Amino acid sequence: MPLNINTNAAASSASYYLSKNNAALQKSLTRLSSGSRITQPADDAGGLAVSMKLSGTINRLSGVEKNIDNAISFLQVQDGVLESAGKILDRMAELKALSQDVLKNDSDIANYDSEFRNLQVQLYQMSETTFNGVSLFSSAVQSAAVFGGTNAEDVTVSIFTSATGESGSLVSINKSMLLSALTIDTNDANLKSVSFATSTGRHEGVGAVASTSSIFSFAASSSDKAINLESMSVAVFTQALENIASLRAENGGSVSRLQFAKESASQQKTNLEAANGRIMDVDIATESTRLAKYNILVQASASMLSQANATSNVAMMLLN
Repeated sequence: MPLNINTNAAASSASYYLSKNNAALQKSLTRLSSGSRITQPADDAGGLAVSMKLSGTINRLSGVEKNIDNAISFLQVQDGVLESAGKILDRMAELKALSQDVLKNDSDIANYDSEFRNLQVQLYQMSETTFNGVSLFSSAVQSAAVFGGTNAEDVTVSIFTSATGESGSLVSINKSMLLSALTIDTNDANLKSVSFATSTGRHEGVGAVASTSSIFSFAASSSDKAINLESMSVAVFTQALENIASLRAENGGSVSRLQFAKESASQQKTNLEAANGRIMDVDIATESTRLAKYNILVQASASMLSQANATSNVAMMLLN
């Protein structure tokens, strides 16, 4: 092999491998420090594209879980109001029973009637409760709509339960028809509830919207529009309580469905995170082995470059 001064092939080769091994070492260090197998698009362009789409879906599912939690909170607040409404009806029924005591004089009955009227106003005000500005109960009701029937206006709020948004699955939760449940038509053999619409589209109590004595409403916008307790029979109270119970049962069914929807979204998110991890996450054991390998190769390459550079000393010896 000829001995050259201008061109040191051994040094050039050693320098090339030193540069190559050092680049591999730096890549291995970057992967281990970041925990990601793909640190730049050139590492795996197709895998990076899939990972970005999976990450987008995962983020949307996180939003879906929060939306479902908010919907459950909406229904829990709604149920709390319905529970209070049931307690008020119980108290109103108690007032009705107390007023029928033969030992009570007209003044006593008037006192019971005063509380009875005030409770009707309270029920109406409760029907206007909102959750972050969203009404919990339907107030724009159709005229003569039968409670629970097909003619009743079904005011709902849609909750999207998949990462595809409005094009995917959804759960519709009802704004309970509390006012309709509190309005009873005693002419009906089954004492079905009815709802009324005023000129403003709001339920104002039976005194404001009906002239027939067969219609009884437990909610009124003011005490002067409320009806007295002597006008109602015990059967009316029973039917109103049954209606409230039906609304609470509907509320509970919606909560149950939302809980299953949240569980499904959470499971999808978990599986997608695992799939994304298989694409993006670095294998620590394998990469640690590569790190040790390239670390040794870099040191060996540097040593060989030093040895190759030393061959010029032989040429100097010959020249001397």
